[in-house]
Amino acid sequence: MKTGSAASHGKACFIPNSKLRLKEQVAEVCRFRHLSMRTEEAYWHWIRRYILFHQKRHPREMGASEVRAFLGDLAVRGGVASSTQNQALNALVFLYKHVLGIELDALDNLERARRPVRVPVVLSSEEVRKLLDAMTGTHQLMARLLYGTGMRLMEMLKLRTKDLDFDRGQIVVREGKGAKDRVTLLPESLREPIRNHLARVQILHQHELKAGLGWAELPGALAQKYPTAETQWGWQWVFPSACRSQQPGTGRLGRHHAAAESLQRAFRAALRLTRITKHATPHILRHSFATHLLESGYDIRTVQELLGHKDVSTTQIYTHVMQRPGLGVRSPLDAA
Repeated sequence: MKTGSAASHGKACFIPNSKLRLKEQVAEVCRFRHLSMRTEEAYWHWIRRYILFHQKRHPREMGASEVRAFLGDLAVRGGVASSTQNQALNALVFLYKHVLGIELDALDNLERARRPVRVPVVLSSEEVRKLLDAMTGTHQLMARLLYGTGMRLMEMLKLRTKDLDFDRGQIVVREGKGAKDRVTLLPESLREPIRNHLARVQILHQHELKAGLGWAELPGALAQKYPTAETQWGWQWVFPSACRSQQPGTGRLGRHHAAAESLQRAFRAALRLTRITKHATPHILRHSFATHLLESGYDIRTVQELLGHKDVSTTQIYTHVMQRPGLGVRSPLDAA
């Protein structure tokens, strides 16, 4: 085991306050590296399980062999999926490298569980229509936006009003997967419904301002740099939560963006109504968006850019589920 810090490798390094508890140190580093709250929670979940697995020993007292034992137990006794095992490994690499400043050479060579390549579940155009028709109100608008843009669920929920460009007919997706921004299309058929929705949201925002609220949490250190920005209309959520809640850390009362669980429940209810038997979540609308664009003849590179895929090979998975009537191949059964 070799001790060092990220600075020794020419990378920016943040040393957390050693007087804090480990959980608070993890939180400090996560905030410094601008990781999402969901990532922070997931990392701490696995770090805590790792510590409990080894009878509450401090991670500084352990190393690569203990990490191997923990990951092996997850796979053998726990029977977790490869993606789950890899998430646990990522959390422990983060802990040792960025929080404790310890480089475990053997850890870099750990064999990660390989994720099986699976064909994505895709709805037909008719199934999408039935599903969207079975939904109502804001949930229907959200689902239509997912299918019409190819955004991920959390990307859609984190949209700010300033991210919608009606003149150009596009949406700026901020800090998508891999913390990258990208641009996707704003469907023509959704312009008027979204304008009407924003008019209602703006009325709510005005009422909140009169009540001394009306602020939206800003990313990074923008709240310190622009103290008044949090109440400005451009920074408000496109889909605010129906209920007020307390801001984590400060306890300040405000309104976060809508919860993913709310749309997921409405989506499951629509599936039951339409009797669609495919295993589906709101993410299936992103799969369907990509597949239907490719079926319509759009270039795979264009679809790759809209989805925000780093590598075109990720986008190519949708070619396996395309309906290709012009393929020219006839089943021997049909020829019999």
